Amino acid sequence: MNVDKVRALFEADAVAVIGASRDPSKTGHAILKNIVESGYKGRIYPINPKADEILGIKAYPSLKDVPDKVDLAVVVIPARFVPQVIEEAGEKGVKAAVIISGGFRETGTPEGRELERKLVEAAKKYGLRFLGPNCQGVNNPHKGLCASWPKITAKGPLAIISQSGTVAATFEIWAEKEGIGISKMAALGNKADINEIDLLEYLGRDPDTKAVGMYIEAVSDGRKFIQVASEVTKVKPVVVLKSGRTEAGAKAVASHTGSLAGSYKLYLAAFMKAGVIPVDSIEELYDVTKGLALLPRPKGKNVQIVTSSGGSGIISTDYVESLGLRMAKMSDDVREALRKELPSYCIVKNPLDLTGDADAERYDTALNHLFKDEDIDIIITIFGDPIPGAAEVIRKWFDKGKVVVPVYLGGGEVEDIEKGKMHSMGIPVYPTPERAVKVVKALWTYTSYLKRMSL
Repeated sequence: MNVDKVRALFEADAVAVIGASRDPSKTGHAILKNIVESGYKGRIYPINPKADEILGIKAYPSLKDVPDKVDLAVVVIPARFVPQVIEEAGEKGVKAAVIISGGFRETGTPEGRELERKLVEAAKKYGLRFLGPNCQGVNNPHKGLCASWPKITAKGPLAIISQSGTVAATFEIWAEKEGIGISKMAALGNKADINEIDLLEYLGRDPDTKAVGMYIEAVSDGRKFIQVASEVTKVKPVVVLKSGRTEAGAKAVASHTGSLAGSYKLYLAAFMKAGVIPVDSIEELYDVTKGLALLPRPKGKNVQIVTSSGGSGIISTDYVESLGLRMAKMSDDVREALRKELPSYCIVKNPLDLTGDADAERYDTALNHLFKDEDIDIIITIFGDPIPGAAEVIRKWFDKGKVVVPVYLGGGEVEDIEKGKMHSMGIPVYPTPERAVKVVKALWTYTSYLKRMSL
């Protein structure tokens, strides 16, 4: 892989938007507007033969007319013109292109396949690398380069590679709403050139990325994927949602981007070998990527639950057992110390039920003693009511030798405030115990893999 040219997708110093439009209803207008409004500091060149300027920026009839060097071309024009534009980009010395335009192999028509062949041929002729076609673009909030939609500007540690633009956008929106943010986003589209392996290799070296989430319908090269993923997972986690698991799903994949889905059992075996964490839903893809990026690694899989909601504690217990984790056995010394300091009606066992009148101070007392118990590796801390000060308690004990995973539900406006505080501190919070326990399972699976690799 030519890392320099793939890097240009995210770190370009000069971007041309080919098909930039003055019409706000057009994608070419939205892309240009998002780049401008995201705070991109590089040079921007709208390309439109019918406009002198767009959004106050001088426009050019074609790439040939741009007097300066261009690193990245974002292409938003009808498919039949794209091969010629890529030819011009190659002559111009453009390093990389993002081809938003659809109408290629994904159509299932001979004409679409031929257009894609010509596109690939033109790019190879000049050594130009491109993402797409038929994709939703790229985003790098750390550089203000949102060559996509919607406009997402929150900087953070989570990267998302997706063969669906909507899945990528959903991931980005959740990260922005929670105040966590993303490092990079790339929507793969048809993968006629740059694929998930190229992007994973780049993200493995990206200092802004702490964990990589991927939605994939098919892998371009199984052996190469295992090779690259095995190297990346040594330094940062990779989480994958693989679709096309059933016969009907595989047919849907073929009609979406013209890819072949392959056997899901083979994919799972490959993921296990490479240390990749598989997940089952978009929600879980986000949850697990967030957790693996922000949570410390546990020493073991013994879980202690602390809750103000008895029902949530029971649900958590069921999930801990069913997912192959272990409920910690609270030591006699810690149990006695808790009984002395907590109200007599608290249920001192695992789960530890602080009851519905618990306040932040009671949680602090509980954590103070639980941290002395060597049998406990992970503490799922469930706030089941409006409990002000929860964020301060979690911050005090977060990353102090045990893994603390906060859950907050049933807290109304207070919950929103406290969750916002925790996310601003880089502490992941989950809205249900089930989601939190799934993250703990993924965290232990990844940690176990790292331990095996270090032997």
